[in-house]
Amino acid sequence: METTLVTLRRIVTRGGLAAVALACLSGTALAEQARPADKADSAGKAEPKDQPPLTRETIDGATFSAPKEDEKTEKTAGRDKAPQPLLIKVQVLLDRGHASPGAIDGRDGDNMRAALTAFAAIQNLPKPTGLSADLLDKLQAASTGPVLAEYTISEADAAGPYVDKIPAKMEDQSDLDAMGYTSPREMLAERFHMAPDLLTALNPNADFGRTGTSILVAAVKPMETGKPGDSDKKESGKKEPGKKDSEKPEKDIVRIAVDKDSHQVRAFSKDGTLRATYPASIGSEEKPAPSGEATVEGVAFRPTYTYNPKYKFDGVKSKSKFTIAPGPNNPVGLVWIDLSIPSYGIHGTPEPEKVGKTESHGCIRLTNWDARDLASRTERGAKVEFADK
Repeated sequence: METTLVTLRRIVTRGGLAAVALACLSGTALAEQARPADKADSAGKAEPKDQPPLTRETIDGATFSAPKEDEKTEKTAGRDKAPQPLLIKVQVLLDRGHASPGAIDGRDGDNMRAALTAFAAIQNLPKPTGLSADLLDKLQAASTGPVLAEYTISEADAAGPYVDKIPAKMEDQSDLDAMGYTSPREMLAERFHMAPDLLTALNPNADFGRTGTSILVAAVKPMETGKPGDSDKKESGKKEPGKKDSEKPEKDIVRIAVDKDSHQVRAFSKDGTLRATYPASIGSEEKPAPSGEATVEGVAFRPTYTYNPKYKFDGVKSKSKFTIAPGPNNPVGLVWIDLSIPSYGIHGTPEPEKVGKTESHGCIRLTNWDARDLASRTERGAKVEFADK
């Protein structure tokens, strides 16, 4: 079981939060997080015989048809586990429609079903009972264009740098210069909001570490890993003339609702309009998320994790403080949204596929791309409401 407990010490600079000191993951959670570099970048699983090929044509052209009664109860295990063209299409459209399904994997699940309900709410449609032809039409009308795109792996993509392994022990993690990705495959999957297995399924023969390789990816806004707007600046530090910051949207979110029952975070504008929803891991029976209200105190992009020995984590023997470098595999991912309730925040994660499916130790965990989207759109002082089950 994945668990998280966060205690925060604010280090405030003129620019806002510079770093966060956290008591975040138990030894059990760290063991789940630890993993070796992904060497089998092009290894795929055999598709069941009735599985349509995963091509741009089958995915863009996928249509809804109501399942027959025998299909509802007699699906093969292989088909249930394999990514489906229609569900890939639906999840990409949900992502672009601001109703995040979490990691796009082409499979049915609670996150996707909750996202369908959220999309209907954003569009002021009746609450759906599931996917339908009408709802698919609404999704396609809200977001035009192909759902897959071709991407050419750059020299920087191939070069990394990448880490060989994310150690299990926190003391060992502190030895890394950066909590970076372990492979080009992991990096590319997260950049395009995808599960790594789906990236491989779409590109079964691709070498993700080879410059110039052309691959198929979800046609979504690529996730950046630096501070918002960094990619728009030249080496001189000045923004490119005539170019707008790519990741500096309007601060349109003034209220955030954390729904413990549906495992969702909902973001609202000043006039009460629902603007976006995100799947989330929210507390546990042992360490529940807080109740009542809080406010957003600030945001740290690429936060540094600081361990204090007073936390006395199981498995951590250090008697002195140490820090874990920023990066996508940092215990709190790429973003920390600091709340006014001591020790609580909304943050990213090194394991996006587990969001909404595992518990946390009190905090609210989103995928890195969803945490960045929410953080970049939320005003300081925004109200955060916790809805109990």
